[in-house]
Amino acid sequence: MDLPKSILLLIFRYFLFIFQNLHRFSISVTFMFFRETLSRIFQVPIVIAFIDTMLSLYFHMCNLSPCTIDLDDKTTMHFWAPQHRRFSKPDLVIIHGYGGNSRWQFVYQVGSLSNKFNLYIPDLLFFGKSYTTRLERSDFFQADCVVEGLKKLGVERFSLYGISYGGYVAYRMAEIYPLVVEKVVIVSSGIGCSENQKERHLKRIGKPLLGILVPQSPQDLRLLVNLSVYNQNHINWAPDFMLRQFIKIMYDSQRKQKQQLAEYLLYKEANISVLSQETLLIWGDQDNFFPLDFAYQLHSNLGPKSRLEIIKNTGHAANVQSPSQLNSLIKSFVLGQL
Repeated sequence: MDLPKSILLLIFRYFLFIFQNLHRFSISVTFMFFRETLSRIFQVPIVIAFIDTMLSLYFHMCNLSPCTIDLDDKTTMHFWAPQHRRFSKPDLVIIHGYGGNSRWQFVYQVGSLSNKFNLYIPDLLFFGKSYTTRLERSDFFQADCVVEGLKKLGVERFSLYGISYGGYVAYRMAEIYPLVVEKVVIVSSGIGCSENQKERHLKRIGKPLLGILVPQSPQDLRLLVNLSVYNQNHINWAPDFMLRQFIKIMYDSQRKQKQQLAEYLLYKEANISVLSQETLLIWGDQDNFFPLDFAYQLHSNLGPKSRLEIIKNTGHAANVQSPSQLNSLIKSFVLGQL
């Protein structure tokens, strides 16, 4: 359905109904009908759809265009890729986490990073327009699909930046393809957590992980945001209808598959090997999703080629809360200035 036309039609019907029955309508009945019409309007995700469209336009302004690539007859990957690739710039692949799709997560970063890099931004499988009918749900499979998609785009060597779940995928890409991946930036990602660590941390949170990562209600979404963003409670003032719209667009599609991706990470064995690439770990000092001790542990596991940078007064979502500092660290590290 054409969403703008459907909204206009509802409003038109409302005013036509009032005009035809004005002589026998009381104010109270008019108000009740108007309230019912507004309720029907808010059931349509027009607000979030409008913001999503604006984000797409902004990505276009940052020299990025959407493209869809069929890896085979079962798997399709969607990317944002440079409209005009500059060979004077290095290639940087940035990989999102669970909080929506790539546009919502990197809106504060693409403007700055696109000035220095040719950006390639995939929607991971079961997010956005990327999809597979295969049964694999591992970070290994996600890594293979991203690299295969990049090859089809003509990208042979690149550096990586992944945040949260995207950090898992970035790590696997670097591990599996050491001759393809040059430098690696991992932000706030619980790679290598033991079963005991996972259990203790989930007890502190007090809610099943799947209910947090793939929210079903406004209350679930508020919890996810409050865990991710330090000392900012703006989400608590957002109206329920808008949060339901966000959930409908970002999470209801392929919900089961998103849950299966999270289950794989939750129950799999932790096996971490030292990467051959230089690796920068970036963490918010107030991360409640993957606390700072996870960062120190990962730094120790990755060995001497890794370094850890901590951003003060920042939670899990450094890409939203401290994008300028994050962008500066990424650019300095990948360009060899850090």
